[in-house]
Amino acid sequence: QVQLVESGGGLVQPGGSLTLSCAASGSIFSTDIMGWYRKVPGKQREAVATMSYDGGSTNYADSVKGRFTISRDNAKNTVYLQMNSLKPEDAAVYYCYMRLWPLGAFRPDDYWGQGTQVTVSS
Repeated sequence: QVQLVESGGGLVQPGGSLTLSCAASGSIFSTDIMGWYRKVPGKQREAVATMSYDGGSTNYADSVKGRFTISRDNAKNTVYLQMNSLKPEDAAVYYCYMRLWPLGAFRPDDYWGQGTQVTVSS
């Protein structure tokens, strides 16, 4: 069974930095798109950043462009989100996302991490 496990959330002051990590475990044949989403109570879930398998295609929400960087390590089935110059409005629960092929599967499926809280406050 495939699971995504996130780490790296926490409390940071405005202007600070955090790095989120998300590792997929289980029997995995291959991965496709990886990304990060965030959710604030009362608002819709927002796509923060996504990256294709080879890193050739990346997309960022306008609100994080120039401050956040997504990266991935395909050998480790891991995706990262480096967050710099954090603002109070970046506070949210961050979820990692992967589209991947479990071993033996005929088609890819979507998987989500459990979520990690990011709080930006002085």
